[in-house]
Amino acid sequence: MRPIKDSSSRFIKIRCPKCKNEQVVYGKASTTVHCLICQKTLAEPTGGKSRIKARVLEVLV
Repeated sequence: MRPIKDSSSRFIKIRCPKCKNEQVVYGKASTTVHCLICQKTLAEPTGGKSRIKARVLEVLV
C-alpha cells in the first residue's frame, strides 16, 4: 500500500470587507470568487494559491 499524501490545499472561511458576509472558498480557486451578496471580489487565482482580498476568519481542515 502507498501512503496518501497530505493535501496542501484547504477551504478558508472569509468575511467580505464591504457587507460583512461570511463565505467559504477553496484555497486554490481557479476562478475569481465574488461575494454572494454585494459581488465584491474576494479571491483571485494566481496559478497556485488564491490571492485572498478579504479577512480570513478560519482555515477549515
